[in-house]
Amino acid sequence: PHDRAALASAFVAKAVLGLGTTKGLIERLSMDRALKRICGFPVWKRLPDESTFSRAFAEFAADGLAERAHAALIKETLGDQLIGHISRDGTAIESREKPVKKVGAKEASAEITQEVPAPADIAPAAVEVKVAPKRKPGRPRKDGSHEVRGTAPGKLEQQCGLPLERLLESLPRQCDTGTKSNAQGYKNSWNGYKLHIDTADCGIPVSALLTSASMHDSLAAIPLSLMTAERVTNCYDLMDAAYCSTVLREHSKTLGHVPLIDHNPRRGEKIEFSPSEAERYKERSQAERTNSRLKDSFGGRHIRVRGHEKVMSHLMFGILALTADQLLRLLT
Repeated sequence: PHDRAALASAFVAKAVLGLGTTKGLIERLSMDRALKRICGFPVWKRLPDESTFSRAFAEFAADGLAERAHAALIKETLGDQLIGHISRDGTAIESREKPVKKVGAKEASAEITQEVPAPADIAPAAVEVKVAPKRKPGRPRKDGSHEVRGTAPGKLEQQCGLPLERLLESLPRQCDTGTKSNAQGYKNSWNGYKLHIDTADCGIPVSALLTSASMHDSLAAIPLSLMTAERVTNCYDLMDAAYCSTVLREHSKTLGHVPLIDHNPRRGEKIEFSPSEAERYKERSQAERTNSRLKDSFGGRHIRVRGHEKVMSHLMFGILALTADQLLRLLT
C-alpha cells in the first residue's frame, strides 16, 4: 500500500508537470530527488519499473481512485459552501483508439429477428417470441377508423426518476467518432470520447463524466447534476443551447436550482435572456477556461492509454491536479 500511494502521487505529478509518457515520468523522478521525495519514494531505493507503473495505473483506473479522491476533495473544501453558479459543458477528448463501428438499421433488425434459444428448463413449444407490429408509414387515416399511434418517450424523459447508478450504466462509453461545431460554425470531427464537466464560479471542477464522442451533451446533464448535488449546494445551473429542453429545466427546478439555459430557436424565434439573466450567464465562461486549462496544462491533450476506464483515470488525475492548483490560487 505504501508503494501504491507513492505511485498514485507520481501520476498526479505527471499531470502537474505535463509529462506525456510514463517513461518521461520515470526519467524525471530519477533526476529530481526532491520530486522523488515529495511523491513518497525513498531516495536510497530504486524506482519501480515501467511495467509496475502500468499495472498500478490499471488498478487505479479499475478502482476509480482519482474519481474518489476528487470527490472527497470537493466535499471537504466546497461541501459547506454555497455556490452561486454551476457551469455545465462538454469537450472533445481525442484518443489513440479505433472507433467502434456503429450498427446500421439493417444489422439491428437482423439481430432482433434472430431466433431466441429456449432455456433448458422450458419446453420448446412453450417459448413464444412476440414481435411488435410494424407501424404503417405516413400520416394516420382520417376516414373515422380512429387509428392510434403511440409516441415513445424521448431519451431525456426516460432518464427522469432513475437513480444515479442506473443513469451512469445507461450512458455509452465506447470509443467512437464525434462531430461538433466550433465557435465559427465549422464542424470538427474526432475519434475518442467526450468529457462533461460541472464547474463552479471559482473555476473548480466539481464533477465530471466521460462518455462516447457521439453522445449528445444533453444526455449527460441529469446524471451530472445529480453527482454535483451530492457534493455541493448551488443556486443556478448555466448551460448553452445544446441543453435547451423543457425536461432539463424542470429537472433543475426539482433540485432547487434556477436553470439559465440559452434558448435554441430550432427554426423559430429565439428567446433572449433578461438583462439580469444575461449578466449571470456570463459566468459560464468558467467552463470554457476549465476545459482549456485541462487540455493545455494538465495532460488533457496527451492521451496514451486506451479504454474508457484508463482514459477517465488519466483525465481525472489531471482534474485532481487542476482542482488543487485552483484552490491554491484562491488562497493566494
